[in-house]
Amino acid sequence: MSEQDNQAIHHPAVVAHHQNRAGDVQLRIADAITKFAGSMPFVYAHAVAFALWMLFFEANPWPTLTLVVSLEAIFLSAFVMIGQNRQAAFQQIKADHDFVEQELELKTNTELTRAIHAMTTELHSRLIEDRAEQQGARVVRHPDRGGGRSRR
Repeated sequence: MSEQDNQAIHHPAVVAHHQNRAGDVQLRIADAITKFAGSMPFVYAHAVAFALWMLFFEANPWPTLTLVVSLEAIFLSAFVMIGQNRQAAFQQIKADHDFVEQELELKTNTELTRAIHAMTTELHSRLIEDRAEQQGARVVRHPDRGGGRSRR
């Protein structure tokens, strides 16, 4: 499947959002860190690293490890907020796109409804005229009935 085919199956707002993010190096770095920080390999690596640090590098009560973990928590919380801001921006872009598309669809449906109404009105008036013409041609006068009209 080509890249163009792959993009065709995504929402246009998603494609535009990914293209905008791909153009900014800082956003790509933040995305990579956020993606890794939200994975189980991140958890496993930290569990092993902390265990090794506590066992081999520092004596009780691990003041340097506490400092490192606190600093890491600060940076990870910043990346969580970056991810939330990114998600909010994406949702807004998608909502705006969907709104425009729904308005366009509503306008198209309204135009189609008006066209159908005009066609139905025209068809109805032509059918009424045709029936009137047909009924006028069928009206004959019978001399034996006193000149009255009858229909066949």
